[in-house]
Amino acid sequence: MDQVTVSSKYQVVIPSEIRRRLNIKNGQKLRIRAKDETIILVPECSLESMKGFVQGIDISGYREEVVY
Repeated sequence: MDQVTVSSKYQVVIPSEIRRRLNIKNGQKLRIRAKDETIILVPECSLESMKGFVQGIDISGYREEVVY
């Protein structure tokens, strides 16, 4: 597990291995969540990068059937 240090300005540096693995770019925005004693950073994705990601997905069993 990587370790980071909080600076005097409350900033942290995301380790390069994690930046590469998650394809985080300079200037990219991250969403931050706090759950119990855990901080979660989630990279924001542009709508353009999400285009087509659900193509061919099988949603059977996830939606209730409509009865008329």
